[in-house]
Amino acid sequence: MMTKNTTNFVFTLSGFEDETKETKHVIFSVAFICYFLIVFINVTLILTILQDKSLHEPMYFFLCNLCINALYGTMGFYPKFLSDLHSGYNVISYEGCLLQAFVIYSTVVCDYSILAVMAYDRYVAICRPLEYHSIMTNQAVVKFLVLSWFPPLLCQGILIFLIYRLILCRSNIENLFCSNWAIVRLSCYSTTVNNVVGYIEVFVYAGHVIYIITSYVRLIRICLKSTENRSKFMPHLLALINVTLSILFDAMYSRYGSRNISSGQRYFLAIEFLAFPPLFNPIIYGIQLTKLRHALLGIHRKRNRVNLE
Repeated sequence: MMTKNTTNFVFTLSGFEDETKETKHVIFSVAFICYFLIVFINVTLILTILQDKSLHEPMYFFLCNLCINALYGTMGFYPKFLSDLHSGYNVISYEGCLLQAFVIYSTVVCDYSILAVMAYDRYVAICRPLEYHSIMTNQAVVKFLVLSWFPPLLCQGILIFLIYRLILCRSNIENLFCSNWAIVRLSCYSTTVNNVVGYIEVFVYAGHVIYIITSYVRLIRICLKSTENRSKFMPHLLALINVTLSILFDAMYSRYGSRNISSGQRYFLAIEFLAFPPLFNPIIYGIQLTKLRHALLGIHRKRNRVNLE
């Protein structure tokens, strides 16, 4: 049984311990390429938005925030995952495990907060265009940015504190990374408080999803006959679908992720929400948003001219 003296306590991440060296090399290569693309694409969008003054609008600042959140979340998983694959030493300290769980799951709820803010921004832009600049002032944008980060970080901090209070009987985590549910399942005693607080957080962010969906349903009704307006919200809707499907896959893994399914399926369910949203959301926005696409193409043309000269 584990005591609260956690100085030398470590967790074992047994999600891929049965794989051969060759298989681990393949997984390492795929994960490294995926992480490189996530960093490259998101950093490119962030720098483009910051450098191009024509993109200094609320929607693009919120998109920049979404990209920063993607980098923040993947930083909590990929460096440790790649290191474990390379060294074969798949253990993590108690404090490191709690930190990883905090980062990974706070980035998930931040995604929903940011997407909810972006849904409101699109609602005002399409349904109240004449009032847009009076509503989405610089002060309002700053408040929305704070609200998209502070409450999610606070909620996840409370959950991590409740996990820290638990006395654990086991140290083996059958996953590729530390997660709230995986640590709680190792407890020796009742986890009712953790479960109740966890469900409250789920309901709160389910409310975010309902708000986002309701907003987009209303926008779809308004924009059915307008291609221009449709392009204003379509990438946001695709991003919401991308994130939500990814979270559902993670929930499926937490419920059914066992040795009864193949290792390939386990890996896909375990890290799908750490790969697809941060990789494909910026691509969706880069393709769908005309002004952003033109800014990216403009930078590419300038670089080509410089290289030719």
